[in-house]
Amino acid sequence: MIGFGYVRTPLGQIHYAECGTGEPVLLLHQTPRSWDEYREVLPLLGAGHRAIAMDTLGFGASAPPPEHTIEAYADGVLALMDALGLDTAAVAGHHTGGVIGVEVAARAPGRVTRLVLSSTPLMDAEARRRRLGRPVVDHVTEREDGSHLMELWVGRAGFYPPSRPDLLARFVRDALAAWPDLEGGHRAVAAYRMEDRLGLIRCPVLCVGAAEDPFAFPELRPLTERLPGASVTVIPHGMVPLEFQAAEFARVVRSFLAGEEF
Repeated sequence: MIGFGYVRTPLGQIHYAECGTGEPVLLLHQTPRSWDEYREVLPLLGAGHRAIAMDTLGFGASAPPPEHTIEAYADGVLALMDALGLDTAAVAGHHTGGVIGVEVAARAPGRVTRLVLSSTPLMDAEARRRRLGRPVVDHVTEREDGSHLMELWVGRAGFYPPSRPDLLARFVRDALAAWPDLEGGHRAVAAYRMEDRLGLIRCPVLCVGAAEDPFAFPELRPLTERLPGASVTVIPHGMVPLEFQAAEFARVVRSFLAGEEF
């Protein structure tokens, strides 16, 4: 059973969901999502671990950050760990959550036991340059007739399996919870200097690619090349929505946390 809670931190209240007991694994979502991205994963990981999916500052039901930066989001992760009394934890992040996980592991290397980077982009100088002219993701203008809601749906539909409108509905719900600044997380990623932080990571790392993720899969190899010794695996039919690959993602994470080789 999934339980829910809030912790009070110097940054405001942070909301989280958890399942299971044992060694903790902290799950970080992409933006503009929430803990709900891990709804299917939590019970699977909770069978052998204390699986905790938090709402990043500014998303879901957590307090807003002082500014939308990867560093501010990482502050929230460490504040949650402090409030829950977690000296150490494994960390797994998807898309934006992976970028946040890099910063947490770089800033507090003694507190992250293992790091899973799922569909995580390499954000170096070249990546930042490429993003300068890229169309804005998830940006819609509010209209009285509500047509912006359909625009938000259609803008993401191509990255979701056509037979799963329920997953797309969950994305739209989370996006509305972060309204009106749906782009805060994307701006934070685009400004992050990951190349300065990767060398500070000291724990074992697993890079997970989703083969049908057009955003992140092309960056799987460049990222792993910057992380000597990192393990790598590919989910053959994985897409942008992690819920669509929940069982395989959970299996991969369980295996990595158990120390299995990839």
